[in-house]
Amino acid sequence: MSSELTVPMGSPGPSNSERLQEGAGMDYRDWVRRSYLELVTSNHHSVQALSWRKLYLSRAKLKASSRTSALLSGFAMVAMVEVQLEMQYNYPWMLLIAFSICTTVLVAVHLFALLISTCILPNVEAVSNIHNLNSVSESPHERMHHYIELAWGFSTALGILLFLAEVVLLCWIKFLPVDSGTQPALKQNCSLPSTQPSHSGWQAALASTIIMVPVGLIFVVFTIHFYRSLVRHKTERHHQEIEELHKIKVQLDGHERGLQAV
Repeated sequence: MSSELTVPMGSPGPSNSERLQEGAGMDYRDWVRRSYLELVTSNHHSVQALSWRKLYLSRAKLKASSRTSALLSGFAMVAMVEVQLEMQYNYPWMLLIAFSICTTVLVAVHLFALLISTCILPNVEAVSNIHNLNSVSESPHERMHHYIELAWGFSTALGILLFLAEVVLLCWIKFLPVDSGTQPALKQNCSLPSTQPSHSGWQAALASTIIMVPVGLIFVVFTIHFYRSLVRHKTERHHQEIEELHKIKVQLDGHERGLQAV
């Protein structure tokens, strides 16, 4: 009977001495179970490699979102503080409200992404610095996966779109008062007629808006295409893993049927 048994692929065949020692105390079901465990544990390193790859990807996302959020939120705060409003110019009230809302939401979104990155990143860093393959299960990146993706989306997609809108609003606030005549002292000292064209400030703000609109559309299209490509890549990887598991299952079922027939 022992000569007719076929050894599954991936599990080393026992030597003659081991067969003599184990033949009395092991039937074919125990031998199939042991072969199955050996075949499954042979993929243990590949499973750990997948877990470590997910951990490093989560760490990279948290680092990128923290740096981007800190940079853009700082720029937004400086822009709000340093902008100088002309008191003698009657700004459109919708422009001021839009600038205030955009700045507040921009800072809030980036600070929320920065908060998530600051809270999760030290725990991931502590595990990634341990030179032990089994320590990957101690990292919270799997449980906090949705928070990591939320911080990544807030910092890259939504945060950058709000920053582009912030630039457009700043251009309107800075350039609109140019032709309003709010500098009478300069006009009194100047004897020559002004050669500055009328509505130049409005035209400058409109030019910045015209430039920024296609840039924003390109950014949105690129973001959608990037995320679709990323999702497609993950789907293909999952299909490949499922096919590999199915092949292993078919192979084990074939060996078990052959052993039962014997």
